[in-house]
Amino acid sequence: MAVLPVSDFLSDSAALCDAVVRLRGPALMAELGRIASAVMASPYCQFLPSGNADAITPPTPFPNDTPALLQEVSFDGHCYGHYAVAGRIAYNDADRRHLASLASLTAGVLQVHALAQRSTHAYAQVEALLAQQTQILDQLHESVLTMDLTGYITSWNKGAERLFGYTSVEAVGRNILFLYDDEDTGFHDAFLEQGGRLMEVRRRKKSGEIFWASLSLSPLQDMDDKPIGLIAYLTDITERKLAEERLHHLAYYDPLTSLPNRTLLAKLVDQALSVAQRSKMLGCVLFIDLNRFKLINDTLGRRIGDELLRQVSLRFRQVLRDQDLVARLGGDEFAVGLFDIGQHFEASMVSQKLLASLVEPFLIEGHDLRVGASIGISVYPQDGQDAETLLRLADIAMYRAKQDSGGEAESVAFYSQDMNLGMQARMRLETGLRQALSEQQLMLHYQPKYALASGRIIGAEALVRWHHPQHGMIPPAEFIPLAESTGLVVQVGEWVLEAACAQAQAWKLAGLPPIRLAVNVSAREFTSALPARVAATLARYGLEADWLELEITESTLMHNIERVIGIMDRITALGVALSLDDFGTGYSSLSYLKRFPIDTLKIDRSFTTGIPTDASDCAIASTIISIAQQLHHKVIAEGVETAEQLAFLKSSGCDEVQGYLFSRPLPAGEFERALRANWGV
Repeated sequence: MAVLPVSDFLSDSAALCDAVVRLRGPALMAELGRIASAVMASPYCQFLPSGNADAITPPTPFPNDTPALLQEVSFDGHCYGHYAVAGRIAYNDADRRHLASLASLTAGVLQVHALAQRSTHAYAQVEALLAQQTQILDQLHESVLTMDLTGYITSWNKGAERLFGYTSVEAVGRNILFLYDDEDTGFHDAFLEQGGRLMEVRRRKKSGEIFWASLSLSPLQDMDDKPIGLIAYLTDITERKLAEERLHHLAYYDPLTSLPNRTLLAKLVDQALSVAQRSKMLGCVLFIDLNRFKLINDTLGRRIGDELLRQVSLRFRQVLRDQDLVARLGGDEFAVGLFDIGQHFEASMVSQKLLASLVEPFLIEGHDLRVGASIGISVYPQDGQDAETLLRLADIAMYRAKQDSGGEAESVAFYSQDMNLGMQARMRLETGLRQALSEQQLMLHYQPKYALASGRIIGAEALVRWHHPQHGMIPPAEFIPLAESTGLVVQVGEWVLEAACAQAQAWKLAGLPPIRLAVNVSAREFTSALPARVAATLARYGLEADWLELEITESTLMHNIERVIGIMDRITALGVALSLDDFGTGYSSLSYLKRFPIDTLKIDRSFTTGIPTDASDCAIASTIISIAQQLHHKVIAEGVETAEQLAFLKSSGCDEVQGYLFSRPLPAGEFERALRANWGV
């Protein structure tokens, strides 16, 4: 047989592949027989599938006496059938090789096609399984989504669509963070670990609504068990969380006032006591019982009484700091916990604020109602180490306060008798100081200031004195710290400025030339309103600005430097001189000192006392004088009591002095006589 041309062979191969792909059953066998007939140039060719018993001998239409070729079609031990060829007079070895090649090609194509069919079937099964799983996931009420290790969403079921409001098209491919509440910062904790976590989280819906969800995470792994992401299961638990919050509020908060109840107060107090113990701070518990409440409640009814309790709780909350605890214990009893305090007497100051908050009447449904309170105070750690003990002892102290006042007047008592006596004395002093301001019990004394160069009086410091009608003259060291701690120092300061300017007006009308009267200004007074108040006071008394000097302590300058400098500039623009008092005792920066528009630096008496025997005091005084000279400021030393101190200061270049060596603080009349004598007028 002649060798087939390459083009014929390729055509027959293509036809073979096409037949295997397109045809099945008898049609395929007929086409394979036709291709074999063409390849072998034989009129009779058939493809006999495996399992056909007649395949061993050529069936009709082969003539029984016609020589035939029979070739098995097999691949890798699997037999697909046989090629039977006949119709020619003779077949040689080349024919047998051609038929063997055709059989080998046919078996290979059939094998590949079988594999492709099995793969297609398996893929179809996988697709069907995935479709079933997707249907199952979509039918779940729970939201299920997957993401890669960096948090980018890779799948999103119908439950997630229903929960969040985003379709899978909108969600897949985005980072999970877009679902987070702005306050939720738990991504790294929740999603970059190895899953298996169950937590409660806040998430955001497409509508913007924030809700609570129960989140469970499981690792997502590849076929080699390597982590490739996480599976997240989310369930909306907002209703449960709200119910829990309602139960928590019922368990720990008073339903009438929304203040913590006794149970929560005890927990919070014990926690605060642990912190106070570590920081070595004091703690106080105030037990408050309202006076006259039972009469109001019994007379006007519970509705009015409940509203009164609500309004009382609001007033208490308004006068307390954010860190202070206030609770309603039941009935008309309240409690306050104070833990960020350094001295126990601060609790009495808070008590006065609470009592003062009740002074204004309560207007409820046309009724003008007034209530007071009795307050008992216990102190940690002296009186007790835990909340239960402190509450019990504060309750005892409250009954003592109520008994002392007869149950009607506002009263406060410490559980400790020593503290109670000290507090009562302090409260009497505070009450007396308030009366002193309104009843003209305060007066000014004037300590002369001398110029060292001339020895003449060039001014005076106005010093407040309190002449008590029963206790006589009360030293400033006793009532000035009290005024500072209670805020009365502002009223005292206003009175001093007013009185000093009134006296200056009297001296002006008496024909005295201007002298600078120095008035001390506390840190509480040094506000943006001070320049306008100074200007208004000078104008009211018809005084020129050179009658007045304001003395400011270093501590005043330590907060908001730019604001302080702005206030100082406005004061000096009036022509009023500024003196920096107690220089060297504070923490002012020399870089700021050169920016302050001051006229005088004042050497504190704590440095003057050791001159000239204490080398350190001498060095400090000399340095202050040198700084003042470099900055073109005058310098004055206070507390000068000996000639040796005076000699040292004069030799060091000090400009002015004041102290008992020259004169004690004098009443106005005595100061005027000393001034006239010094001036020779």
